Amino acid sequence: MSVGLLQKTDDEILLLKESSLLVGKTLGEVSRYLKPGVDTRTLDRIAEEFIRSHGGIPAFKGYNGFPATLCISINDQVVHGIPGERVVKDGDVVSVDCGAVLNGYFGDYAYTFIVGETDKHTADLVRVTRESLELGIAEAISGNFVGDIGYAVQLHVERHGFHVVRDLVGHGIGRHLHEKPEVPNYGKRGRGMQLVENMVICIEPMINMGTWKVIQEADGWTIRTRDRSPSAHFEHMVVVKKDKPEVISTYDFIEN
Repeated sequence: MSVGLLQKTDDEILLLKESSLLVGKTLGEVSRYLKPGVDTRTLDRIAEEFIRSHGGIPAFKGYNGFPATLCISINDQVVHGIPGERVVKDGDVVSVDCGAVLNGYFGDYAYTFIVGETDKHTADLVRVTRESLELGIAEAISGNFVGDIGYAVQLHVERHGFHVVRDLVGHGIGRHLHEKPEVPNYGKRGRGMQLVENMVICIEPMINMGTWKVIQEADGWTIRTRDRSPSAHFEHMVVVKKDKPEVISTYDFIEN
């Protein structure tokens, strides 16, 4: 595919910002109820009702057969956890990934919560994952390469003794949930597709405390760490620009 075909128009970016804003507000709504004692199915219902009441459609529900609105992944679950009867406990590390469609365009991003208190090493994992996302975003300028993003993420993560999941990647986004290019969280500078202005990508480090290796659980969706160590996941939607990337997703509704 021609790189130029991956560029979005200004009007398309405005529509992506609207869908992205709905995701941010949904994550904020979910965060209000994410406490010890809540089951993940309840959180999923809250998200679906919020998205639909604001004119959107849950992007994940029915996608390749996925049965829920949110991906909720706890502790050693990396991504794609299916909400159900599991009850959130104090000290859990909970990744919530949310997607919504509004006006034909997709929003998709994720946030990892620490519920209550946890140990320092787990808190460091979550912090370093968040930092690696910011460092990856900084590389999303036209003329750079996909490998520059992965290199920045990997370098920071491994310097702190953690490991990048190799089997899962970020992606482009627009009228489809997953578009080109794939955006790995590891790599070498100057490798992969070259980035061009107004390409919109989801950068999403998935970082494990232990081995980078993962397995799929029997439900056919949930990905967890092979050694059962904790994992963290953050994701932002980013517009590639000439001088400074534009982040069009927001954690403000969670953190403020």
